[in-house]
Amino acid sequence: MPEWSSLAAALAIGFLGSSHCIGMCGGISGALGLAVPGQKPAWRRLLGYSAGRVASYTLMGLLVGLLGAYLATDIANSLAPLRLAAGVMLIAMALYLADWWRGLTRLERAGAVLWRGIQPLSRKLLPVSSTPQAVALGALWGWLPCGLVYSALTFALAQGSGGQAALSMLAFGVGTLPAVLATGFAATRLREIVRRSGVRLTMAALVLLFGIWTIWGALGHRGHGAHSNHSAGHIHAPEHDVDHDSGQNSAPPHHSEPVEHHFVPANSSQEEERDDRHGSHHHNPHPGENSGAGSAD
Repeated sequence: MPEWSSLAAALAIGFLGSSHCIGMCGGISGALGLAVPGQKPAWRRLLGYSAGRVASYTLMGLLVGLLGAYLATDIANSLAPLRLAAGVMLIAMALYLADWWRGLTRLERAGAVLWRGIQPLSRKLLPVSSTPQAVALGALWGWLPCGLVYSALTFALAQGSGGQAALSMLAFGVGTLPAVLATGFAATRLREIVRRSGVRLTMAALVLLFGIWTIWGALGHRGHGAHSNHSAGHIHAPEHDVDHDSGQNSAPPHHSEPVEHHFVPANSSQEEERDDRHGSHHHNPHPGENSGAGSAD
């Protein structure tokens, strides 16, 4: 079953980081809307481009999810280190969005090595005049070096499952759709909005909270595992509850109920035998009231 909380987080990360998407993908999205002179922005081309881009994100998620499953089972023996890394990447992304620290640009420069081989193919698809062209362009453009995508991929890596990671990146891609689609119609206006410090800082703060939440979850998961191991090491074997020589129950008070269920009938028989053998030695405080004794005499 998918982890809906993780999918919701991935969706929110894509939406909140969409200010970065406008800067990275806004140009091509705006170009799609104006690709055919004299026509209004075409929904089919914009949707096709976004569909191709999200499909590439989903494929990336599947690949990193399989890697995460391998790391969690064969190397780290836990998802906690991967989740810690995901939290750190989200915090780095928040600092990037707030323009306080741009360390993620180093990852983008590393990803540019792959992009240099893909970019010539994307240029051959311009100008886009059909929906299939737009889908192909979006699929290639999804591999554009992007710190936000890398942060989302680290979050997907921490899912520890290829399927869950693919769904996570699908949700992330869907979260970026509103901004990217809107850019096709109002690129300049949207850029002005997201450049406002209040908007940018609000989005950065929310991504920061997601990063802290991810780290907290990783630390909590590790603590829960330790607690479980501690509890498992203190399981006591049941004690022997009955002294067979005396027929008495030797169990402590909290074990008396199951012992009583098994041995009370035997003890009751022994008491009845004692009463039969030693009945004559019992003192009857009211001998006149015992009609059975009078008949025996």
